[in-house]
Amino acid sequence: MTAPAAEPRLLGVDWASWGTWPTRTVRLWRSSLQFRTTLITLGLSGLAILLAGVYLSVSVSNNLFQSRLDLVLSDSSRATESAQRILDASDASERDAVQAVLSSAQASISAASSSRLIAMSRAPGQPPSTDAPLDFTTNELRGSVISTELRRQVQSDRAGQFWQSVTLTDVDGQAVPGIVVGSQLLLPSAGWYEVYIGYNLADVQQTLSSVQQTAAVAALALLLLIAAVTWVVVRLVVTPIRVAAETSEQLAAGDLEVRIPEKGEDVIATLARSFNGMADSLQLQIKELADLSEVQQRFVSDVSHELRTPLTTIRLAGDVLYDQRDSFTPVAERTVELLHTQVERFEVLLADLLEISRYDAGSVDLAREPTNLAHLAADAVASMHTLAERNGCELQLVAPGGHVDVLVDPRRIRRILRNLLGNAIEHGEHRPIVVSVDSNATAVAIGVRDYGVGMTAEAAEHVFDRFWRADPSRQRTIGGTGLGLAIALEDAVVHGGAIEVWSQPDAGSNFLIVLPRTADSPRGDSPLALVPEDAGATEPAPPVSPVDGPASPQLIGGTDA
Repeated sequence: MTAPAAEPRLLGVDWASWGTWPTRTVRLWRSSLQFRTTLITLGLSGLAILLAGVYLSVSVSNNLFQSRLDLVLSDSSRATESAQRILDASDASERDAVQAVLSSAQASISAASSSRLIAMSRAPGQPPSTDAPLDFTTNELRGSVISTELRRQVQSDRAGQFWQSVTLTDVDGQAVPGIVVGSQLLLPSAGWYEVYIGYNLADVQQTLSSVQQTAAVAALALLLLIAAVTWVVVRLVVTPIRVAAETSEQLAAGDLEVRIPEKGEDVIATLARSFNGMADSLQLQIKELADLSEVQQRFVSDVSHELRTPLTTIRLAGDVLYDQRDSFTPVAERTVELLHTQVERFEVLLADLLEISRYDAGSVDLAREPTNLAHLAADAVASMHTLAERNGCELQLVAPGGHVDVLVDPRRIRRILRNLLGNAIEHGEHRPIVVSVDSNATAVAIGVRDYGVGMTAEAAEHVFDRFWRADPSRQRTIGGTGLGLAIALEDAVVHGGAIEVWSQPDAGSNFLIVLPRTADSPRGDSPLALVPEDAGATEPAPPVSPVDGPASPQLIGGTDA
């Protein structure tokens, strides 16, 4: 067995996971107020320090340059004046003697200016002279160091002094900043000469670089200090907020005893006291509501049970009268029939109230058994056939799936289907009703599709509310208590499933029951679509075979997913 290759690590860093760092940073930026505040403060502080550093660098650079320029100009002026005095004091007339005098002047300039970068050339525009010494230029000033513009300025004003920033080459061949100062000297026997003195500013550049490095180190240290201080300060502020957020989450999750610790007298302590007061009030109100709900549930359960005994007596007496109704007068006969019908409806209402009270009390137990939902749907459709026929509706069953045993409580699933079918028959406007059954690897679904009056989206949100009616003015034609859909939803939820509804006005409705295929497992995606393919149609698409009667419900399909 080969051991897994070790992940590449260098300097303690897992470089293989380096690509996930930006994602982690973005996630940390979104989730951590402390991290976000510290980065923002660091960024703004860095920008301010950068601007201050740039200003400081430029200011120091200008001051150093200006100070050195003033010194250079003064030094150059003093050197040229000294050289001019030497030339003025000479009475040499021969070329060699004149050359010697000029060399003395060059030495004087070099001594007075502390610079060995000197260039001398005879100014143009003068008559030729055999006694004029040759031009002289040190290597550092050869080439294009002395620009044409500087020469033009020097040539235009024999009494003036002109300068220019240049780039010089030191002994190591490195480029360094410098200044060249130009003026003119009068050699009595040879005429005017241009004199250029170069000054190396490498020391100024070194001083500026040292200042900039020191400022950069100080700026970095200041940024780290700001980041540390900001992190600590924000942590001190954020920690109580984080505690409040965690406490709020626990309170929202149902832990009504949790509170925020109260410390000090500042605004955080005020927030903690206000929050704890709100939590106390909320806990008291929830307790009162829970007690009231318990009293209400007990009242409904007790009243329902207490009414069953007199209702049984009334039912027995009513049945006796109903069996003898043929011997009564027409008015009395009609009265007995109405009494019989309303007693039956009252009995159903009591049964529904008892069932709802069991769900409210959490005392519902499922009698699960292997059930073929396709066959169960066929039985439910068959049991509703007479009612559908009486109301002019045609029931159709399509079952491409669902032919597999699922552990459910068949009584409750059958009750869901009967409630949905009854609702579809009442609101189906005498049009066909299609029941679909299908399944996949994780879920089983049953759909009840009608093509009746439909509902608005707002009405569909309340369709499972107790005693809610979309149109209060509409009379119930097949009975009902107003609790059928509420009980149907509870029956589906207790199985780990759900009931969803799609509806459009004048286009009908589609109720979709989705149950997990395996008991106590998560519900997967529904094999049937909530929005039907014929959404907006007023009749189902042929061909679909109807259920002919209670004896032989017809299944279209027969293979399971």
